Amino acid sequence: MFFRILYLGFRVYCFIFRPIRTGIRVLMIQNKEVVLIRHTYMSGWFMPGGGLKKNETLEQAARREAREETGAELGELKLMGAYTNFKDWKTDHNIVFTCDDFKITGKPDGEIAEMRFFPLSELPEGLLPGHRRRLTEYQAGISIPQYGEW
Repeated sequence: MFFRILYLGFRVYCFIFRPIRTGIRVLMIQNKEVVLIRHTYMSGWFMPGGGLKKNETLEQAARREAREETGAELGELKLMGAYTNFKDWKTDHNIVFTCDDFKITGKPDGEIAEMRFFPLSELPEGLLPGHRRRLTEYQAGISIPQYGEW
């Protein structure tokens, strides 16, 4: 409930101030399966990720978010692309990394309701459109890095 109230407050903030934000997502794939998460405060499946913190590099943010949301320690990261989203009164720039070298060593934090591996051929209902597009591009072998709309 706490995270849901925080999320609603953030949406009001976005409506008033129209922020420009930078975030990261990590496409974590092993054995033709992708790691996806569900948050406690909003519906749908997502790639792990979140906002960049002050004095944090993109790589540091990717590693931190993967650890917090999946309990994973990441090995080599590859840049997939940079994408922009204009939804919900804000401008979000999403930097997407891929990683096939990771180990789940811990547990997700309290904001994560569920973390699961899904076969790439059986993506779940409720996977958000931008996340589904990135997975489709990955499966199609589209050369990276890419850019465009989320």
